[in-house]
Amino acid sequence: MTRDPIAETRLWIGRIVIGLNLCPFARRVFEGGKIRFVLSEATGPGALLADLEVELRRLVAEPIEVVETTILIHPHVLQDFLDYNDFVGDARRLLDRPEYEAVVQIADFHPQYRFAGARPNAVENHTNRSPYPMLHLLREESVTRVAENLEFLEGIPARNVAALRKLGRVRLQKLLDATAEE
Repeated sequence: MTRDPIAETRLWIGRIVIGLNLCPFARRVFEGGKIRFVLSEATGPGALLADLEVELRRLVAEPIEVVETTILIHPHVLQDFLDYNDFVGDARRLLDRPEYEAVVQIADFHPQYRFAGARPNAVENHTNRSPYPMLHLLREESVTRVAENLEFLEGIPARNVAALRKLGRVRLQKLLDATAEE
């Protein structure tokens, strides 16, 4: 069976991100078709950085009513989480440019995601684990819209960790396995 990273990512968002309510704002843009899914064929960090810049330009050029957010999936580069984590710093430096500053944010997801100080198999790492390495480009305007309730927004990470711990590693793994098999 040939793998389709975009289809697998869509399924992961539907079943895991939305299904477990890890991002209470994802359903609206997902069901509204306002997420652009892009598959990068990059095999090196430089090529990925170039793809990222193209997608940043595309996102800010599109009306928010058409495309609100972009997910750049890059299955052929930065498979090692530490390399990926180093790259995220380079990616975020692009946002210092005037055309992106205070316009776009980057959220990072990786199959081996690991929070500083967390055990490799800690369930809370799954709040940022994805089927493939990816960069999620979010418009600041979208984040501001949902940030009206700052307390709710700031509480999302703690609620996600609590939800995943309650679900447990075994049940979470079964859900992930079922999602990957479909």
